[in-house]
Amino acid sequence: MKEKILIVDDSEDIRVLLRRILANAGYDVSEAAGGEEAFSRAGAIKPDLILLDIVMPGMDGFAVCEELGRKGLLTDVPVIFLSARSDTADKVRGLGAGGSDYITKPFDKAEVLARVENQLKIRRLTCELKRSNAKLTEKQAVLDEDLRAAAGIQQSLLPRSVPDIKSLAIAWKFMPSHVIGGDIFNVFRLDEDHVGIYMIDVSGHGVPSALITVSVSQILQPNSGRVTKARTYEPPGYRITSPGRVMEALDSEYPMERFGKYFTIVYLIINTRTGSLTYSNAAHPSPLIMRGDGTLEPLDKGGTIIGLDGRLPFEEEEKSLRKGDRVVLFTDGAVEYCNNSGEFFGEDRFHSLLSGLRNEGVEALLDAVVAAIEDFGKGAEFQDDITLVALEYRGNIE
Repeated sequence: MKEKILIVDDSEDIRVLLRRILANAGYDVSEAAGGEEAFSRAGAIKPDLILLDIVMPGMDGFAVCEELGRKGLLTDVPVIFLSARSDTADKVRGLGAGGSDYITKPFDKAEVLARVENQLKIRRLTCELKRSNAKLTEKQAVLDEDLRAAAGIQQSLLPRSVPDIKSLAIAWKFMPSHVIGGDIFNVFRLDEDHVGIYMIDVSGHGVPSALITVSVSQILQPNSGRVTKARTYEPPGYRITSPGRVMEALDSEYPMERFGKYFTIVYLIINTRTGSLTYSNAAHPSPLIMRGDGTLEPLDKGGTIIGLDGRLPFEEEEKSLRKGDRVVLFTDGAVEYCNNSGEFFGEDRFHSLLSGLRNEGVEALLDAVVAAIEDFGKGAEFQDDITLVALEYRGNIE
């Protein structure tokens, strides 16, 4: 379609000359002799560009331009002022009134065409940019809805309640960031005497990371028979897979080359009758055993990240929990939380905080940790999900 140009000038000779120049160049040209006619014509034809004389009887070009803007007739429509004046002040006033360019009379045909084409080109690019932005906004709205749905699915996998185990007190906190992340954890019975606990943090953010957390959480279900509790032909009909073997199976199942992601995980098995704790840690922030005297023991034995497909072995370690000992698991979102001053919460601050909470129950302990993190941040957004799990071994309670 031809681009439409409206010429507003009280001189018929000027209008005729401009019409010839522009029509021969392939434009659809309309005319108006003054302000009132300009408003009517602009509303009717919706021009792509207006050539507007400044000096006209009654309403001058500056006033016409301002009124066109007030009437909403200049949206994305460039205005080129025409005038015999060449004063800088007039040019500045024209630009201030909403004009885009300025042509001094008498004008040259080539200059008119060049300035008109430049302004129309800018308009075309502006309109295309707006259309692209509108499409991006629509796509972003769809993506945001998908992310909210993914976040809902991910959070639905968090335990709604913890197993009722007399010898363990268990509490947890999950503080999501403004973007969907890759944190997940679970606490579940493996059999009458054993409880499994894991915490995962998948690299990156967004739907791909969330999908991997969903997949890993499914494969770690105790009844899946794939990793944590495999069936055998010997009584009692199953065997509990050791933490090191769990790491090996996950490393084989989720190679980085296949998914483009890696994750850290710590996996613990606690014998609720004896207090024996066996674990393996694949590059996850080390959980801490809080002894009754305030000593902190890191659970740091294991190996590298999950995703290297068996290039490095995974170690196990066994610890003994005594009555009153606590175990705290956390994701790096806690220690890497950054306040508005650019300062990290940090491991030292986190460890010191826990040492001072050694006499608190697990619920009160996590409440105090959350309060300390929020006080440190002073309202700064969470840059990553923060997940905390605490348990206390109460001894063998029959």
